[in-house]
Amino acid sequence: MTTEEKSQQRHANRFAYSSRNLWGGFLFGLGFVAFIDETVFHQLLHWHHFYDKSTTDIGLVSDGLFHALSWFATIGSSFMLADLHRRHAFWLRRWIGGIFLGAGTFQLYDGTIQHKLMRLHQIRYNVDLTMYDAIWNITALAMIVVAYILVVHDRTRKMGEGS
Repeated sequence: MTTEEKSQQRHANRFAYSSRNLWGGFLFGLGFVAFIDETVFHQLLHWHHFYDKSTTDIGLVSDGLFHALSWFATIGSSFMLADLHRRHAFWLRRWIGGIFLGAGTFQLYDGTIQHKLMRLHQIRYNVDLTMYDAIWNITALAMIVVAYILVVHDRTRKMGEGS
């Protein structure tokens, strides 16, 4: 197989596995931002637990389950990434777009559903939450916008170029 044929095959594989690139990145982004949330806000700063409507012991157990979920998402993403490389179908820009989409989606879900709707926990307690909530949710929306730019713009650009 010539170099040109290999390049064309790799390009075809990228499109055939474009959704797997996106979902692999999504899982990694979800797992990574959940890991950061759990490590920084739960363990280091002690601002809250995943579930704060019960005892501290239950809160710690909920943190452990939350940490396990983030770890499984990250490891699952790693298997998907390895498979994409094996198939010569890895699409870096789409995968990074998936990371931003997963991170932003998790953070927006956490900030709106878990913090406000379900009231499982707040970012902090005994302070005015307005600025915390604004920063949390604006950051989430910014990550989703970056994901959109990376995924949608790149896909249409690549399809138009044929590269």
